[in-house]
Amino acid sequence: MLALSVALEAAGLEGEVVTTPYSFVATTHSVSLEKLTPVFADVRPDDLNIDPAAIEAAITPNTSAILGVHCYGNPCDVAAIDAIAKRHGLTVIYDAAHAFGVRLNGQGVFAHGDYSCVSFHATKAFNTFEGGAVTMGSAQAKHAVDRQKNFGIASEELIPTVGTNAKMSELNAALGLLQLNHFEQVRRERARVDALYRAELADIEGIEPLAIPAGVESNHSYFPLLVGPAFPLSRDGLYDRLKAQGIFSRRYFFPLLSGLPMYRDRPSADPANLPVANDAAARILCLPIYPDLSDAQVARIVAAVRSAAG
Repeated sequence: MLALSVALEAAGLEGEVVTTPYSFVATTHSVSLEKLTPVFADVRPDDLNIDPAAIEAAITPNTSAILGVHCYGNPCDVAAIDAIAKRHGLTVIYDAAHAFGVRLNGQGVFAHGDYSCVSFHATKAFNTFEGGAVTMGSAQAKHAVDRQKNFGIASEELIPTVGTNAKMSELNAALGLLQLNHFEQVRRERARVDALYRAELADIEGIEPLAIPAGVESNHSYFPLLVGPAFPLSRDGLYDRLKAQGIFSRRYFFPLLSGLPMYRDRPSADPANLPVANDAAARILCLPIYPDLSDAQVARIVAAVRSAAG
């Protein structure tokens, strides 16, 4: 969350930021803490990323930025968002919390946007236990981020702006350097689990794993699926059934940010404006995925889903 706050502050924004309701709460909380106004735009049904058409419709004279989320590490439609931003003179910031190591058509996803913010929390495919990073598209932006994360200090004698302490600790950085040595192996093992789930769940009616888009080299941070109407249990019913068997899935992302008490009264939070996001939040379930998850454990999880299907 500090990475997002630093990027928003470094960008010098005012007014409104068009963003997605389908994300972790840090996305919109960082906007609000910077005294900006989050404006929600609906997501696309195929990847649950913010819909460029909805972004366009949400832009007003007060809009200063677009804050997209690479949901589950799958990249937003970066080309369309870039075109919208150029047309309206907006800053583009990506919440890339899930997207370390993700490539789109052979290029790192952090190459897109004015700023990208990645999480290195312990739950991520690459982690430093706690921490994160901001990448940016210009030297000027880097200088602004460097000042902002270091109390606003520009030099030994010059402190031209108010800043915070968002520097990574040496201990966290050392852990990250060690993790880098193993990241590609972690990616391969996560890919193994992902492929096994897809093969074993393919014939269960009403279970719809979210596809990895063409041209994306994923880090397989999550295994999200949608529980469809053909499945005999609701999403919550399946969640409870798995939990009773010691299988801990996540309803991720639920509830929607637009439904939280601090945001629900905003005009853009009206469920009528966000039908895809509301549907996804009611049906999403992420199954366990981590490098050491064995084939036998995957088989047990799939068997529990299959049993719930009757």
